[in-house]
Amino acid sequence: MFEEAELIYRYTRAQAIADGVLVDVTATAKEAGITYPTAVTHAVFERHIRVPDGVIGQDERGRAWDVLWMLRFAIARSPEGDFLLYTVFARNDNAEPRPVKLKALCHPGDEGEPVITVLLPDED
Repeated sequence: MFEEAELIYRYTRAQAIADGVLVDVTATAKEAGITYPTAVTHAVFERHIRVPDGVIGQDERGRAWDVLWMLRFAIARSPEGDFLLYTVFARNDNAEPRPVKLKALCHPGDEGEPVITVLLPDED
């Protein structure tokens, strides 16, 4: 139906990263054993990687590691597919860590290569 249609605009993953809509976490993902380029949404970064004011004993590197390490295990345990839900324990105050649900999608990147995006469960 749209094969002959003219493409008016395409918002690329690279643009989303440059704009801050996505945050590239590929380097940490590689350390965790994830081979595909990986990004998290701005919402995931702000809620579960950036350290909230006043929270002690936390840093962004460690929080990113937790999100991606648990993703690595979820990938290993999941049936084949391009979508999964997983849980990571996050501490957003000085109380005990709480379980947080995240969603991961494996989908084509700007050049059709496989990439992973981590989102909140209600994000698209």
